[in-house]
Amino acid sequence: MRFAYRHNRVNEQGSVSGLETMDRLEAMSVFVAVVEAGSLAAAARKLGCSPATVTRAIAHLETGAGERLLARTTRRFVITETGARHLATYRAMLEQMADLEQRSRDVEVSGGVVVTAPELFGRLKVLPVVESFLAAHPGTQIRLLLLNRVVDLVGEGVDVAVRLADLPDSSMTAIRVGEVGKLTCAAPAYLARNAPPQSPSDLADHWCIGLNEAGSKELWRYREPTAARRARSVQLTCRLAVNGVGAAIESAERGMGIVRPLSYQVERQIAEGRLVALLPDYAPPPIPVHLVFRPRMRDSSAVRAFIDHAVPLLRQATSGPG
Repeated sequence: MRFAYRHNRVNEQGSVSGLETMDRLEAMSVFVAVVEAGSLAAAARKLGCSPATVTRAIAHLETGAGERLLARTTRRFVITETGARHLATYRAMLEQMADLEQRSRDVEVSGGVVVTAPELFGRLKVLPVVESFLAAHPGTQIRLLLLNRVVDLVGEGVDVAVRLADLPDSSMTAIRVGEVGKLTCAAPAYLARNAPPQSPSDLADHWCIGLNEAGSKELWRYREPTAARRARSVQLTCRLAVNGVGAAIESAERGMGIVRPLSYQVERQIAEGRLVALLPDYAPPPIPVHLVFRPRMRDSSAVRAFIDHAVPLLRQATSGPG
């Protein structure tokens, strides 16, 4: 399913609003997928979205049609007579749109795109996307700015920004492409000398490595492993505070203590057994990853092509542990 981005706006919670910006063609593709898959849940799995998104898409179409398209029960659905007529129309429209999009892709894309991302995320996740885009579009150029600060897109002439954060309300357009988590981890050598913490409060008895440039005091936030998932914070005095995440992770690998980086920053170390994840039941809410750009940027063929190229690849890159 191709998710539209042209009218998505950041809402007050920083996420892309669903029903308000539901693209009609997107909803049609969801309906076709539901009929072909045989159930809403199977369609959601096939499309890589939530069952709630599928339900909203069907409701959106039914509101426009003024009639039920699917007669639903708790276990199955039956397509209505109206739904069958609409299904044929939707399929024809989607085929026409796919043909138009293919013709657009066949036209050579040219021009430059300025992209910014946090340094390590940019190196690990964004740079491969940039390289594959350049390989697919020889007439384009990209300037990638890896900066650990919020960039003013207008003032600094940036076309597309990758942001790891809950976004404030703004005039920018945003597409959520994934999420990253906060991981508490330590080296096997450290855990061989110290019993692993069983709850966040146990961290007070451990050596911890901080990432706070202002000093050794840090507040590590968690969630209780209960149905309510209440927030829980632990104030720590870190024996070592480092102003660079790479150095902090390397120190943790040498057994100097427990560190708390973002998940993508240590996915390789954890996969190779050099670090071990701790307190998984207390994990805090994940941090969303967005592509942010000015609404008028869609008028640039190179920017539009880069966004279309980057969205599915970044979703794939942020769908795993990192």
